[in-house]
Amino acid sequence: MVCFRLSPVPGSGLVLLCLVLGAVSSYALELNLTDSEKALCLYAKWQMNFTIRYETTSKSYKTVTISNLGTPTYNGSICGDNQNGSRIAVQFGSGFSWIVNFTKSVSVYSIDSISFSYNTGDNTTFPDAKDKGILTVNESVAFKIPLNDIFRCNSLSTLVKNGVVQNYWDVHVQAFVQNGTVSTNEYLCEKDNTTTTVVPIVPTTVPSPTTTSSPTTTPSPKEKPDVGSYLVKNGSDTCLLATMGLQLNVTHDKVASVININPNVTGYSGSCHPQTALLRLNSSNIKYLDFVFAVKNENRFYLKEVNVSMYLANGSVFSFANNNLSYWDAPLGSSYMCNKEQTVSVSGEFQINTFDLRVQPFNVKDGKYSTDELKQNWNMNTLSQLESLERKQQHLRACDTWPLPTGCPNGMCPVPPPPFLYRHPCLGNGSTAGAILGDWKTQFSG
Repeated sequence: MVCFRLSPVPGSGLVLLCLVLGAVSSYALELNLTDSEKALCLYAKWQMNFTIRYETTSKSYKTVTISNLGTPTYNGSICGDNQNGSRIAVQFGSGFSWIVNFTKSVSVYSIDSISFSYNTGDNTTFPDAKDKGILTVNESVAFKIPLNDIFRCNSLSTLVKNGVVQNYWDVHVQAFVQNGTVSTNEYLCEKDNTTTTVVPIVPTTVPSPTTTSSPTTTPSPKEKPDVGSYLVKNGSDTCLLATMGLQLNVTHDKVASVININPNVTGYSGSCHPQTALLRLNSSNIKYLDFVFAVKNENRFYLKEVNVSMYLANGSVFSFANNNLSYWDAPLGSSYMCNKEQTVSVSGEFQINTFDLRVQPFNVKDGKYSTDELKQNWNMNTLSQLESLERKQQHLRACDTWPLPTGCPNGMCPVPPPPFLYRHPCLGNGSTAGAILGDWKTQFSG
């Protein structure tokens, strides 16, 4: 028996299908393959698209990108055993198919090969193709994974051969599942192992005229993006609030782009559930930009997942997903807020810079933000000490240098030397008492 789930919108619920598919347009595929004992034997969740270059009847060349798989079927997918390999087989469109084969040894299993077949006789996709027929591209992979580990690669992986570009991302796969249960041990691809330490590609200063850097590989930063306000309703009640300026940093085919989101031409939607909440943005060039929030430890929320699919300046489609993030952590019933620029590193190829950020995806009351998040990070005793130090600073501007200037009132210049430096969650290290108080009062005035 073959059962699989399609997730057209994260957070909107899963549709379970067995043998016969409903008419669901999907960009994320999830396969649960069971054996004759109805035990899970192969699990896979992934996203993919294909770009094909073909010759036309006028002897020129065109490219077409296939990202909507329509209604796929999984005929020919098999569990495999010690003697026979395992296989995922997907059929979609008119004469398109994709097959990945797995082999098994004593301690490892391998992603052995990937095969993609496309039909240039499909007049809808290739209306002016010179040659009509089914063509196949085979790739030997031979990538080894420890037995009973699940392979994860959220980063983009690309195979290029014979004019066909295959893109894969958000891949989770385990062949030869042991005891019918997907493993909790993850085997990461090399890109995912390094994405947490990747430095954002956008420089903090504009390159000087004498620089030799190419603007196509390291673009100059754009001006600060406009701040947009977004909300999600559950019936008539607002259940999610977000205010932020967004700047997208994309590297595709070794070309870097910096894109500011204009909230005036950006649509938004989403959904709210007890444990997850989704905010989805879209525009003429952004098919979707999803922010998925989740509850952890029953009393805090955080940004768990970002999914994006967008058109780049050259007409290609950039798509990526990462459901293993940990940003914007705050207590339930409060909002997360940070006015300074922050970076969400989704992958080595995709980062999001946020400005004047404030989000509350759970427990929104009366359609308004809660105002206790910074109060929880900064207790009243700390605020009282800061107010006391600020009063001293207001009267002792002569003491803003060190050593003490002549005439400084005895006992009024505290140690360590001014300015009084503190760690503020958004203003950063080296914040003065006055700056912190000003920021706090500005954010929570009224």
